[in-house]
Formats: sequence, structure tokens, C-alpha cells
Amino acid sequence: MSLPYPSAPAQAESRNVLSIRPFRKLWQAMAFSSFGDWLGLLASTALAQELSGGDYAKANFAIAGVFIVRLLPAVILGPFAGVIVDRFDRRKLMVICDVLRFGLYASIPIVGNYFWLYTASILVESITLFWSPAKEASIPNLVSKPRLESANQVSLLAAYGTAPIAALVFSFLAVISGGLESLFKDFALSTSDLALYINAISFLFCAITVFRLKEIPAGPGKSETGPSIGKSLWDGFKFIRESKVIGGLIFGMLGAFFAAGAVIGLARTFVGDLSAGDAAYGILFGSVFTGLALGISVGPRIFNQFSRRRLFGLSLSIAGFLLIILSLVLNLVLAIVITIFLGAFAGISWVTGFTLLGLEVEDSVRGRTFAFVQSLIRVCLVFVLAVAPIIAASIGKHSFEFNSTKVTYNGAAFTMFFAGIIGFIVGIISYQKMKDRPNVSLWSDIQSALRGELGTITGNTTQGIFISFEGGEGAGKSTQSNLLKSWFEEKGFKVLLTREPGGTNLGNQLRSILLANETGEISPRAEALMYAADRAHHVYSIVRPALQNGEVVITDRYLDSSIAYQGAGRVLLPTEVARISRWATESLTPILTIILDLPANVGLSRLKGADRLESEPLVFHERVRQEYLNLANSDPERYLVVDASLTETEIHKIIIERVVLIPQIKSIYLNS
Repeated sequence: MSLPYPSAPAQAESRNVLSIRPFRKLWQAMAFSSFGDWLGLLASTALAQELSGGDYAKANFAIAGVFIVRLLPAVILGPFAGVIVDRFDRRKLMVICDVLRFGLYASIPIVGNYFWLYTASILVESITLFWSPAKEASIPNLVSKPRLESANQVSLLAAYGTAPIAALVFSFLAVISGGLESLFKDFALSTSDLALYINAISFLFCAITVFRLKEIPAGPGKSETGPSIGKSLWDGFKFIRESKVIGGLIFGMLGAFFAAGAVIGLARTFVGDLSAGDAAYGILFGSVFTGLALGISVGPRIFNQFSRRRLFGLSLSIAGFLLIILSLVLNLVLAIVITIFLGAFAGISWVTGFTLLGLEVEDSVRGRTFAFVQSLIRVCLVFVLAVAPIIAASIGKHSFEFNSTKVTYNGAAFTMFFAGIIGFIVGIISYQKMKDRPNVSLWSDIQSALRGELGTITGNTTQGIFISFEGGEGAGKSTQSNLLKSWFEEKGFKVLLTREPGGTNLGNQLRSILLANETGEISPRAEALMYAADRAHHVYSIVRPALQNGEVVITDRYLDSSIAYQGAGRVLLPTEVARISRWATESLTPILTIILDLPANVGLSRLKGADRLESEPLVFHERVRQEYLNLANSDPERYLVVDASLTETEIHKIIIERVVLIPQIKSIYLNS
């Protein structure tokens, strides 16, 4: 249906769900657990570098090893962990997992070698795979269904919002560690050691919190085994290869994670190349997630009228370009600033990608598609985290002298440069595959979006099928909409046929005012607002509920009529009229708009009588027709222009040939 604008939940809603004591306690446990995970990641990579003894290649390999061992359990055990969790008492399982993670993290600085660092990391991540689904399964038992969305949102906040905090704590520990070392020569605890001990304590706190949370049910039961990664990959591939848009979307998301994997895997070495230590590493790490938070929460609001398909590829390309710039920077402060912007555009790309995936993929295959994406992302990350440090280590450190200038360029920067190029190219390709307004320039769309004047936002409905008929007078819209209704009903679909104005009781009253000759002249702006009022109530009371029930909604006229008649016909700005209608409908856009095109004089000659709008002079109707054609030219993916001078049968045939290409219908129709 409408394109949602992902953002953080409203503060009131957040406070509302956190007022539920059992959930608040679980949320606190989640927050501490996530904080510990992020702090543990920073400490583990820092320790890996410390154990390398200053060897550049060895340090890169060691850091890569940390990331790889943290991801491998998810690749191997991920599909089965949820099945196992359902067979045990969730609360007890979570407590046991946290106690084990406490012991493992506390043991890493005590043992202090590569073998136990990697072994403990594998064990921790394996344990987390059981803790996470137990937590997810417990949330619906602690909050009511109306609050479940808010609960999930604040859970994401706990998962990712603690990353910058962990980074700040890590930087603070680096300062403390350095100060204690200067005061006490025998002080033996490094920054990573202190971080790992604090990390361990956070899990102990989490265990105690969950242990006291008696409201979490045991929840034993049977569960079907989830698909293997191999099967998920194959099932998902079979579906996405048929869709250019979905293919471009997933291709772009993989490119984003490829670039992100390179940054994550090389961040510690990159900071070291800038002659900075653990504190700077923590700040740079925190900058990434600060930017991500800004991009996720603020970005979609700034570009809320911008095509999501275009926004995805554009933001990904910008993130790739900024990564190229980052790899060339030799100043830490400048690197931090660039990293924040890089994270912001990566955040926009991330939230837009997952939003589009939910919008574009039909419900029957959404689970398989998401499983495919998640599995592919894991494989991609493991590959990049393994390869990027190897490339960096192979390149090593190099110095070049130009006259009296000496330039040092290292493997980490080179690899990030290469990853940035890949991210930039992938973004461009995704943009080309997914752009939905091929005849409208990108710069024009950006300007219109910032002004809130973008004419259309294309996006498939997640439930139901929304189709509109448009065209001038006498084009045959009513006839063809009834024929299409009958066709859908023959295929077994439940169909709502409606019209504008007049789809509701309020709409009928407005229709009588707007179209009656007795009404006389109405201010063009007042007329546009009256149509918008009818449309707002029509969508709210009739259209959206039907779509939410999975019905096919066919409407005789929709927002494009206002753009053409009140925008072009009344010589108002079509973009302004479009803006009003989008606000009135919350940007609910048909998946297909059929324009029955006919010369204005021919259409008017077919009328037996003329209402107030039909009585307008020929030049008015010619402007209306031209605006319809302009709209269709700007977004040919959404619009179908049909020559209305053809016979009823010929027009219906052309319409059906296009309708069966709608993803929700294609599979059903071909199998019928």
C-alpha cells in the first residue's frame, strides 16, 4: 500500500511500551547485552592487534579472524537455533546463556592468546544464537498486540543504539588505561582487557535481570525445522531472477554489505595507520553508528517525498564515494567527519533497502526472499571479512617520494578505496535497474522532493492490489473498470469497484457540489481542496481497509485526475496539487494506473449531457489530456496508456495483458 517512512518511534509510544514493567526489565537486559556485544567486538579486535606485536600483515589477519569466527556460527547454526530454543524454558535458557557469556568474556584477557580469543568468540556467538530467538519469542508474551510494533522498535534501539555508547566507553577506557599505566608502572591491564571485563559484567547483570523476570513463559513446544542456507539461497534465487527491481535491490544490498564489511574489517588497522590508538578507534567506530542512526531516523524524513527506488541507489552510490574519499584522508578528525556522513548515507540505504524489500515482495514468497537475503548477506560478510585483511596484508606499507614530498600509502587504505569503488558502481547499477521515473532527471526529482512537490512515488502494495482508471471525458473508464472487475472475479479475487468523487456518502455530497452546473464557478484552489477532502475520506474509509483485507481495489479516477484537471486544467501548478493529494492519501499510490487516451474533441462528442467540468471549453480539456500524457511519460512503469478509440474488446485485451504482469497476479494467472 503506501510507502512507509521508517523512523524511530515517537517518544510517547516508546515511553508507553516501556511503562510495562516486565518488558522494561527485558529491554534493560537487551540493552546491556547489546552494549556488551559491541564493547566485546571493539575489545576483541583491539586485542587481536595487540597480540600481533606490531606486524602489519599479522595484525590484519588476526583482526579478520575475529570477525570471521563471530560470523561463522550464524552461517552454520542460524537456521536451527530457533528450533532448539522452542524446546526449552526460555527464561532459564537466557540466564544460562548470559552466565556462559560472562565466563567466556572474562576468560579472554586471563588466557591472552589467539587460540582462546578465537575459541571463546566462536562459543560466545554460538550461545548468542540461542539467546536472541528466546528473547524475540518472549516479547509478544510481555506486551499486547497493539504495542508490539513499538516494542520491536525500541528493541532495535537497544540493539543498535548502544553501539555509539560502547564506542565512547571504549575510548574512555583507553584514556583511563593510559593514565593508570603512566601512574603505575606495574599496571598490566590494557584497554581491551578492561573492556572485556566490563563486557563480562554486563552479561552477568543481564543474567540476574532475566532470572528475576518470572513473567517470561517457559514456551516449550514443537517447531518445524527451518530451511538450510543452501535451500534458502536456491528458493530465493528462483524468485528474484524473475524481477529486475528485486534483483537490483538485493544486488545493491550486497554491495552495501560488501563495502561495510571492508570498513569494519579494516577500521582498526586504518586508525593505526593514522598513528592513532584505541581511543581513536572507539571514536571512529562510534562515528559509523552515529551516522547510521542519523541516516535511519532523519534521512527518510528529509527525502520523504523522494522515490524510494531512486533513493536506495543514490544513497548507496554516495556512501561508496565517501568511502573512496575516506581512504585518501590522512587526518583523523576529517576521517571522523567523513565517517559520520558515510554512515548516514549507509543508514538511508539500509532502511530504504529493507523497506523496499517488504514492499516489492509479495506476501507468499516474502519469507523465502528474506531468508535468501539474510543467508546471502552472511556469506558475503564472511567472504569480505576474510579477503579484505588478506588484501591489505598482501599490499603492506609503502612510501613514495615525489621530489621532496614523501607519501605513505598502506594496504588498509588501498583496500577501502577498492571497496568504495565497488560500492559506488553497485549503487549506480542498482539506481539504473530500479529507477521508476526514467524520463525525469535525478536533479529535478531531488529539487521537487526537497520542496515536497514530487508528483508520484511508485511502490507495490504489500496487501491487496490497487488499480486506477484515468482519462478525459467520454473515454470509457466506467465500462473498462467494470470489465476488469468481472475478469478479476472470474479469477477468484474479491474486488471493490469505486469512484472519485462519490465513493462514500460524504463523497456523493461533494460530487453533487463539484459537478452540478447549478454550483457555478468555484475558486480553483477551493475546488482542488474539495477533491482532496473527498479523496482523503475515500482512502481512509473505503480503499485502505479493502487493501488491508487483501482485496483488489479498482477506482474510476484517483489523484491523477486532480493533477490533470485542477493542476493543468485550472492552470494551477500540477506539483502543488499532487502534494495536496499525497498528503491526503498518505502517499497511497496505485500499482497500476490505466489512462484511456482520446482526443478531447472526440471524447466530448460522445457525451449525452455535460456537467460543470465537462462544460469547460475545449482548450481546458486539451490541457487535461496533455498532463495525463506527461504523467505517463514520467513514470511508464506505473502508467499504461491505451488508445480509447479502439473497440471495447481490444481495449480490455490490452489492459489484461498488462494486468497479468503485476507480481501478485502473475504466478496465479500463469498457473490457472
